[in-house]
Amino acid sequence: MDPDSTGRRQRFAEEARGERPDLATLCLLIGAEGEPALGEAGTDAAQAELDRLAGLLPYGVRGSRAWAAALAELLGGRLGFHGSADDYERLESSLLPAVLRRRRGLPILLSVVWMEVARRAGARVYGVALPGHFVIGLGDPAEQVLADPFAGGWPLTGQDAKNLVAEATGTAPGPGDGFSPDLISPADPLDIVLRVLNNIRAWAAARPERSDVALWAVELSLLLPSHPARLRYDHAHVLIQRGEFLSGATEMEAYAEVVAAVEPSTAEAIRRRARAARAMLN
Repeated sequence: MDPDSTGRRQRFAEEARGERPDLATLCLLIGAEGEPALGEAGTDAAQAELDRLAGLLPYGVRGSRAWAAALAELLGGRLGFHGSADDYERLESSLLPAVLRRRRGLPILLSVVWMEVARRAGARVYGVALPGHFVIGLGDPAEQVLADPFAGGWPLTGQDAKNLVAEATGTAPGPGDGFSPDLISPADPLDIVLRVLNNIRAWAAARPERSDVALWAVELSLLLPSHPARLRYDHAHVLIQRGEFLSGATEMEAYAEVVAAVEPSTAEAIRRRARAARAMLN
């Protein structure tokens, strides 16, 4: 762990547990964990860039459709923020400072850019966590407009949103397709942060040589005030993968105690894995 990481993680935990967690700050702290050489100056520069981009939007925009058009024209058009299939192969696509530099990223990080720029300019904007694809919503529910930053901010019709969900879930759009109004409700900022970290963990899981990334991503996830209990097991697994057998086994045994009351057979299997990890010390 680099010397500044402890301070960053303390800030991350404090921000996540605040009354109104700031999405940009949390995503920038994640980015600093992935690019520690940036330092505090790099994080401040990224905040300043979001402010600068907001200042480029036209003054006096009114209405959801006008906001969607202005954001698409600036960010997706003039500045070229968008995504492609190749971006899923790059860790930088999940790190907000890098996304601001490269103007490329995953749907959820591009949506963070759109949201933070629009919010600074006065728009009512929020994330919409469709299954398998993240977009943004603008305006009150009665006049909601959805837009897809990954596609350069292209506005989505209701049918477009249904098609995205159908593609992600493998169901045909139409009656009984599993699409409901809940799918286009505003996403909680901390849920967005957890989803960003889950994407990073998935990237690292496909690359065993990057267990360092898997470790900091799961450790940041554990700092969130609400997270799946299973993360404790995942943390233990990464520690063992990195050769930290004793601490990994201890964490695994603690997680086994949590699940023992409801899933005794699962708890025993976890204890066996912990004993196997301890045996690696011999």
